[in-house]
Amino acid sequence: MHGIVFIQDLATVMLVAGLTTVLFQRLRQPVVLGYIIAGLIVGPHTLPVIFIHDEETIRTLSELGMILLLFALGLEFSLKKLRAVGGAALVAAFAEIVLMVWIGYEMGRFFGWTAMDSLFLGAMLSISSTTIIMKALEDLGLKRERFAQLMFGILIVEDVLAIVLMALLTGIAGTGDLEAGEAFAAIGRLGLFMAVSLVVGLLLVPRVVDYIARVSRNDVLLVAVLGICFGFCLLVTEMGYSVALGAFMIGAIVAESESVARIERIVMPVRDMFSAVFFVAIGMLIDPRLLVQYALPITVVTIAVVVGKVVTCSFGSFVAGNDGRTSLRVGMGLAQIGEFSFVIASLGLTLKVTSGFLYPVAVAVSAITTFLTPYLIRSSDPLARFLGRVLPTRVTGVFGAYTEWMGSLGLQGQGAIVMKMIRRLVWHVVINTALVVAVFIGMAFAYRRGFLHLDLFSDEPAVRRTLAWSLAALLSLPMVVATYRKAAALGMLLAELSIPDRFGARTWQIRSVLGRIIPLASMLILGLLVAALASTILPPREVALVLVLIGIGLTWLLWRVLVQVHARLQAAIRDTLEKPGQDPHE
Repeated sequence: MHGIVFIQDLATVMLVAGLTTVLFQRLRQPVVLGYIIAGLIVGPHTLPVIFIHDEETIRTLSELGMILLLFALGLEFSLKKLRAVGGAALVAAFAEIVLMVWIGYEMGRFFGWTAMDSLFLGAMLSISSTTIIMKALEDLGLKRERFAQLMFGILIVEDVLAIVLMALLTGIAGTGDLEAGEAFAAIGRLGLFMAVSLVVGLLLVPRVVDYIARVSRNDVLLVAVLGICFGFCLLVTEMGYSVALGAFMIGAIVAESESVARIERIVMPVRDMFSAVFFVAIGMLIDPRLLVQYALPITVVTIAVVVGKVVTCSFGSFVAGNDGRTSLRVGMGLAQIGEFSFVIASLGLTLKVTSGFLYPVAVAVSAITTFLTPYLIRSSDPLARFLGRVLPTRVTGVFGAYTEWMGSLGLQGQGAIVMKMIRRLVWHVVINTALVVAVFIGMAFAYRRGFLHLDLFSDEPAVRRTLAWSLAALLSLPMVVATYRKAAALGMLLAELSIPDRFGARTWQIRSVLGRIIPLASMLILGLLVAALASTILPPREVALVLVLIGIGLTWLLWRVLVQVHARLQAAIRDTLEKPGQDPHE
């Protein structure tokens, strides 16, 4: 009987969604709005007729839709693009998110909402919709414009910052508060987890996916890829993070495979079906009476989104060195909220920290701003020309001079090469340090779960800890060697740059001392991090000293082997990232 009810409910959802989306497509409106309207129609708050008898099952399917939606967004996300977006997109996205979170929070407090409602409102208002913007630019034929490429870069950075936001919101919801120290610790743990997942994932997942793609049909490839997706999501939830983080990250990792275009083709129909259920479930949560009751906040928040995003995105783009016309076009193109806002709103409901009215308010604001998006993009160029005519010549002159000055700040020639080398060495040191710490944290996690509790040493916890610590140290030796080598190279480079030749014969001595300080300091910091974050498996002090000495001896004996192992791992990651792939925005 339950099966018949489920089929009846699913048929109702899909039929009404199909009718509304056909109508919205004919009206040249985003089909997402059609799905939400369909949910409003079949939901329990609109009509006296009961269309859906088992809402819990529909919501479970909508969770699948959210996972597949974020997985597909991850497939369109590219780590190669993240490296190429440059500082302009990073500055603009960061300025927009910080200012919009603040505006949303202050607006919520103005309406007398709780601090948690206000905070979640700010987070929802800070993230623009990648899907809606891409579709609008494609319909208008503007995808290849310079401002559109800058918008894509901002959206890429926004997607990453949205994941960080959701992790912070989860931490705040769990404790009720998050001090500055706890916030930095949460960001540090998240960054460490993401760095390790990306490095290990890039070494394994694209190769596994490409092998399956070579030897399998589309149906086998689809099942395998979805298995990888849901398996990684399960791992992420075990680590205490949101399933949305896992879906987006594994999508970004799979996107680095050579067969990503084929995977997108076979995943999209499944994503479209379940994401339709996701958006319909969003509409089912909307109570029209709440929309009437909160009409004033909806109107104010909508105006704040449009005006706030135009101002903040334009400001961020201009500060990053773009001219006024390009900055204004970017700001007006990003003036809406979308799928990530729905996910953040769902997170608040799931954690039971936000009020029931906040979700329909966010959906209503998203629907209105989505409807306005094409018109805002069309009007951006005429508005830029109008402002160029009416603004005083002195103001436009100052704007132009600032843009030229920012353009002249870029290092050229040998200076640019040196700065690139320094940045690369710093990143190598940071990433390898994170990997070493992650190995020890992972071993400590396995130890706490009892995986390393051998019966032979059941009465010797110190021996078990020593074995776990030794195994972690052995696994991390290639990264330890890489950290020392990169830190030594960084120290030598900085010593050459910072110590002038006027010290005469003592110059090389001073440079040598300075060059040794940086690698030794890196090893000290690495040791402190391991001791603090993996204290569960830390052996007794005397045993730890002996193990360190043994590790130094092994490193000296196996130095070349360890260097070769790390070089191969690094080359494998570089080959994965530098493989030619199709641009999903083309």
